[in-house]
Order: sequence, then structure tokens, then C-alpha cells
Amino acid sequence: MNNVLQDVRPRALSVSELNRQARHLLESSFMQVWVEGELSGFSRPSSGHWYFSLKDRKCQVRCAMFRGMNRHVRTPPKEGDKVRIRGKVTLYENRGDFQIIVEHVEPAGLGALQQAFEELKRRLHAEGLFAPERKKAVPALPTHIGVVTSPTGAAIHDILTVLSRRCPAIPVTLYPTTVQGQPATAEIVRAIELAQTHGAADVLIIGRGGGSLEDLWCFNEESVARAIAACSIPTVSAVGHETDVTIADFVADFRAPTPSAAAEKVSPDQQDLLRQLKDRELRLTNAARRALQRLHTYLEHITARLRDPRRELLEKAQRLDDLEQRLGKSVFEHIERSRVRSTHLLQRLSLQSPGKQLASHRELLERSTLQLEKAMQSLLAARQEKLEHTAGTLNVVSPLATLGRGYAIIRDEQGNILRNAPDVAVGDRITASVASGSLSAEVKTVSPDNTWL
Repeated sequence: MNNVLQDVRPRALSVSELNRQARHLLESSFMQVWVEGELSGFSRPSSGHWYFSLKDRKCQVRCAMFRGMNRHVRTPPKEGDKVRIRGKVTLYENRGDFQIIVEHVEPAGLGALQQAFEELKRRLHAEGLFAPERKKAVPALPTHIGVVTSPTGAAIHDILTVLSRRCPAIPVTLYPTTVQGQPATAEIVRAIELAQTHGAADVLIIGRGGGSLEDLWCFNEESVARAIAACSIPTVSAVGHETDVTIADFVADFRAPTPSAAAEKVSPDQQDLLRQLKDRELRLTNAARRALQRLHTYLEHITARLRDPRRELLEKAQRLDDLEQRLGKSVFEHIERSRVRSTHLLQRLSLQSPGKQLASHRELLERSTLQLEKAMQSLLAARQEKLEHTAGTLNVVSPLATLGRGYAIIRDEQGNILRNAPDVAVGDRITASVASGSLSAEVKTVSPDNTWL
């Protein structure tokens, strides 16, 4: 009975199995985290690894930062520092300790490097180095790709892997440089200048893998930023992980979140190209087939319409004879109509002879001349009679007729006609115009009344 009960109980896990499953569960649930807190219990054994705790007011968590990672930290943290760490959550199976394997540590808040980053970013932005209108387009089908990065880093491996998968036919030139530390700044600038001098690449990837702010700092240097801005080749910045942002990202013509993404951006997918090529080949084949079918149909139609040339010539000869006969008949009829019309016109012309017209007009002219002469004579006689009558009337009222009856016109020395006796004085000279001639006299007396009548 005890054996039966013992068989139905669930299998117990060993401590190692429990810790292993817990570690797998933690690592799959927390890929990478950022944690901020106060550093406590910091130790550095001879192995070079760092061990410390990160705590706040309520809790703490154990942390380990191995020598390969902490050697990139410029200033080691100290007890009591408030820091931000990036790492992976895991379980140390031997002791069952929950811990974080730290990959990056930095002071909490805005450190000196971050302040320098923001200051350079503001200054270059004010100069217009980040302006969209100055950025060059990345070619869709580059003929040669240049890469500025470390020859031993993970970035070049990731880039070459993506390029060999997507389009291995595109040649790649590596312009090697260190990508970390003080000498890296000048080496990156020289590598960019070498790529321009070489002149082979029509797109340039500049970058490296992920790291701390200190690790990536050479891509935040002003000389590197200005070298990228002055580069005549379209540039793609591929520095760090997707969350990492550098000055090079703002200055470059295109920013890729990772080196692999940069390779994806600059290279066409050969599978897509092959699919497009096959699609165009199919469309071209179908178009050629349709064109050939149309030509075949047209050829059949032309062939069906094609006739025997000898029969065509006979029909044309017969048509020519018919046209010749019709032409002869038409010419004869035209000549006959022209003859009849000429006869008719001669008859009409005879009726309208100029000699007959002239004789008729001459007779009319003679009659008109006689009528005109009679009319002129009658008109002249009437006008002569009217003139004589008018002259007689005019003579009746003429001053000359008055003078002829014994009257005179008296003028003073100025030639003014005198109408009243008081108009002159004794001794004045006067002139009297009579019917025939004039008389000159001197006034002896002046009488204002008409006592002479």
C-alpha cells in the first residue's frame, strides 16, 4: 500500500533543476533592463570582476559586472554613488542568488558626457548640420558599399552577413578604424576621408556595435560629426543598439538603429529583385506571345486577301480597255457639245452686233441733241426776258435815276454824305455828285429849314 501511494506522488525537482528552470524563466522574461539605485557593498577581487548591490529605500538586488565589460568604464563607481545600470536578469544557480549581469553602468542624472552631448547637439543644430534639406538620398541600387568600422568588431560581421544574404553581388570595401577610446576619433575622420579619396563607394556605412555612452563617445566628437557632414558620399549612421543615439545619427544622411539595419537599408533584397525579374520576364513573354499572335492573325488575313497576279493583271487590262472606250466617247460628246454651244454663241453675238448697237445709239444721240438745243433756246429766251424785267425794276430804284431827275449827293471834305444843313459850317468845302460828274463848292450860308422848296 505504501508503494502504491509512493508511485502517485509528483516527482520532486532537485535544487539544481529548480535553480536552472528559474534562471531560464528569468532570462526569457527579462531580456535587458535599465535599473537605477544606490550602489552598495562594492568589491573588486583579483579576478577584475565587480560585485555590488543596487538598492533603494525598500529593496536591493545583487549585481555582477565582469572584467570584459567594466574595463570600458572610464571612472569606476564608488560606495554610495547613485547609478543607472543596463544588464540581464538571471539567477546564480550555485547559491540560488537572484542577480543582474551588468553590461553598462553610468552616473544617474545628467552626467558630464551627457551635458557635452547636449551642448554639441545644440550648436551643430544651430549651424544647420541636421537640416533635412542638406541630407543626400541613399541610392536604392548601390554599385559599391563602403564601411567605416572596426575590422574585428561584431558590427562588420553583422553587416557582411546581411549583405551576403540579401545581395552578395555588391562589392564591399572596409575602411578600418578603431571605434572606441581616444585615438578612435582621428582614425574615424581619416577613414571617412579615405573613402572619399578612393571614390569607389556610392554609399558609406559608419558605425559599431552597442556599448556604454563612454564606449560610443567617439561618435559624439565634433570632428567626426563635421567629417560626416562634409562627406560627398551618402552616409548611413549605424552606431550601437536601437536605443543608442549619437551626434553622428543626426548629421548622417540616414540613421539606422543597428549595423544590421544599415546593411538592410543600403542593399536590395536579391530575392525581391529575382521575383521582380521573373515577374517582368513573365509579362514580357506574355506580351511577346500576344504580339506574335496578332501578327499571325494579320498574316492570315493578308494571305486570304492575296490574289493571283495574272488574274489581277487581266482584270486591270480589261478595266483599262473599258476606261479607254469611255474616254473616247466622253471626248466625242464633249466636242459635240462645244460645237453646238459655239453655234449658239455666234447667233447671239450676231444679234448683239456692235454695228447695230452703234446705229441705234447714233439715232438716239441725234434726237437727244435736237431736244437739248430746243430746250436751251427756250430757257435762254425766258432768262433774257426775266433779266430785262429785273433791269427795268432796278433802274426805277437806282440812285442814278434819282440823280437824273436833278438830285445831288453832297459830301464833306472827309467824304461823309451830308443829310442835314447843321452838319457843315460856313466856309467848309463840299462836293456835290450829280447825274453826270461832280461839283466842288464853298458853303456861304447855312439855313436849317427848307425855305428853298
